[in-house]
Amino acid sequence: MEAHDGGPESYSGDSGPRRPLGVGTGTFIVLCLATALIHVLAVFLHVAPPNAVSQLYSGPINAWVYPLFEQNWRLFAPDPESVNRKLSARTRYAAPDGSVRVSGWFDLSAVDESAVEHDPFPSHTAQNMLRRAWSSYLEAFGGDDEPHSERAVMMRTYLRNIAADRVAAHRRGSFDSIQLRVITLPVTASDASGAIRQAAPIDTRYLPWWKVAPHGTD
Repeated sequence: MEAHDGGPESYSGDSGPRRPLGVGTGTFIVLCLATALIHVLAVFLHVAPPNAVSQLYSGPINAWVYPLFEQNWRLFAPDPESVNRKLSARTRYAAPDGSVRVSGWFDLSAVDESAVEHDPFPSHTAQNMLRRAWSSYLEAFGGDDEPHSERAVMMRTYLRNIAADRVAAHRRGSFDSIQLRVITLPVTASDASGAIRQAAPIDTRYLPWWKVAPHGTD
């Protein structure tokens, strides 16, 4: 009878503890690949021409794509702005004693413009977040501020949260409601001397008061 001395050829005791780690890593990789595949498929169906599959699953596709992964073809066929829009916000606070305090208007667009001006590498947030949030709201609602789809509700919440967070970051005081004002102006042109002429507003739109989570402190 041969005796086993427990040398390296016969020892296999360390294979057991490594197995859960290997299974966990493999599961994580599979989940990442599945997520990437779902993302690519959802974005493809979003930008593809309308078809039976995209129409059947439009709800889940829109829930995945909007608002973070929205895609369009403007890179290849630019659609320049024909007007300028100035977005402002004011807040309202209902105090425990029953009094109501309404703030003055705060120019949200001016904050973005000051962050972009003279910056050779302006952030995507300063350039596009507020502008695209309003464009998406306008596409979802049109001239009516009543939501008629889940996407409209989502875009209203997105725009409301952006405005509330930016007001809270730049102004002191408490508020629990917010209202937006959108002033539409024609693109300014210079006169013969090269000076920029101030254009009269084309339209001024007031959105409804929206309730928000309490912000700030007195």
